[in-house]
Amino acid sequence: MEKLDLEKLKYPIGKFETPTIYTSKYLLDKIAEIESFAEKLKKATLHLSDEQLDTSYRPGGWTVRQVIHHCAESHMNCYIRIKWTLTENNPLIKAYNEVLWSDMPDNLKMPIQHTLTLLEGLHFRLGFIMRNLSENDLEKSFFHPENNSEYKLKEIISTYAWHGNHHLAHITTLKKHKNWQ
Repeated sequence: MEKLDLEKLKYPIGKFETPTIYTSKYLLDKIAEIESFAEKLKKATLHLSDEQLDTSYRPGGWTVRQVIHHCAESHMNCYIRIKWTLTENNPLIKAYNEVLWSDMPDNLKMPIQHTLTLLEGLHFRLGFIMRNLSENDLEKSFFHPENNSEYKLKEIISTYAWHGNHHLAHITTLKKHKNWQ
């Protein structure tokens, strides 16, 4: 039972499931989720104290502060990968070690306000560029060396919508469990 509970804490909305079909409506819904992520994250964390921000969302997991900074780092990488994909032919992207990044002083100690502001601008830009992708653009891909796989831009839209919702749920689930406002 404890393993099941830990798994639910790790994946509060479930693991990412790749859709079989990417309809226009599906992609527009996912883009809307990406566009609204920064505001939802801001609302979920607005009144948290430093002590709450430094609380892990699960045993052995990141703190709320680390999750927030991780989202900015991950989604910045997403944006750059999209730009490379649109301007190069199947580029080889650079992977990064998110665990080591999360243990750096900025992720451990920096206030969240500037990261939340960064996410507002970043998610506006992500939404803008994603809404302007052509059918041809959606099929363009990049190569990820870490898992030796190719990813199409339409897959990236789906993945990052899930990624934002996944980490937002880490925070909202913790708040509910701790009875934080």
